[in-house]
Amino acid sequence: MTGADGRRPIVVGVDPDPEKRLALSWAADEAERRKLPLRLVHAQGTPTGGYRSGEVRPSWEEWNRELHGLGDQVLKDAVSFVESRQPAVDLSTLLAEGEPAWILHEESRDASLVVVGSRHLSRRRGLFSSASVALPLAAHAACPVVVVPEPEHITQQPPYFVVGVDGSPHSAAAVDLAVEEADRRGAIVRALYVWHPPLLGVLDEHATVNECRRVLAETVAGRTAAHPDVELHHEVVRGHPVEVLTEASEHALGLVVGTRGHGGFTGMMLGSVSQGVLLHARCPVITVPV
Repeated sequence: MTGADGRRPIVVGVDPDPEKRLALSWAADEAERRKLPLRLVHAQGTPTGGYRSGEVRPSWEEWNRELHGLGDQVLKDAVSFVESRQPAVDLSTLLAEGEPAWILHEESRDASLVVVGSRHLSRRRGLFSSASVALPLAAHAACPVVVVPEPEHITQQPPYFVVGVDGSPHSAAAVDLAVEEADRRGAIVRALYVWHPPLLGVLDEHATVNECRRVLAETVAGRTAAHPDVELHHEVVRGHPVEVLTEASEHALGLVVGTRGHGGFTGMMLGSVSQGVLLHARCPVITVPV
């Protein structure tokens, strides 16, 4: 899938609903900013009753043909949308059979980013629905995953990215990506270390907070060297990590987190903090593997 010139494309999962275009818009704009090709992927999982039409006879061959016809049209419409929005972006398409999360995971092996939409599923539906793509994809993808919410959020000026830090290699990689994105957009970066006090408290809270500040400062030190125009602010905030990050990113261009971690983000693995912000954040969430 990598191009002849070695450029790894941005891959976007195409929603069959023509009203759900924010992820496609985000991916197209990002491809233009990075001067990368864009690969539009529509994956067809196990057929459901929603795909049936009155003209489809109850045979697998006819059903499968109808599904492929619908999928082809979904991709044609998506191509037209991107061409009208970012005409200079190089496009390719893939219509695949299989579960969307698995197909996109395979595509992530040769991608720069994978972008999908989010309909803000409830916690129960997000965890257990077979239609959920974002959580399993973010947990296992080989490249950063961007989950773009519906509806679109409102940004404040100056524009900014929020990044969660806990001192782990994953959060250091998250800071690097946040700085790169901020440089492309003329934005600033807010690096947050969220300290969640244990139920029984600590013997010396002042010393604990100072240690959090030390870890945060060491993690962000030198991260803007390659992007000197980026302004980076960092602070330790007390509270629950998911709540603090969700609130801090309400008007952000994006929230960047690692898929694994330790320290201040207690168990910052997909399934805790990363999973929580994927379910609740109102801005694009970028998860970064290491």
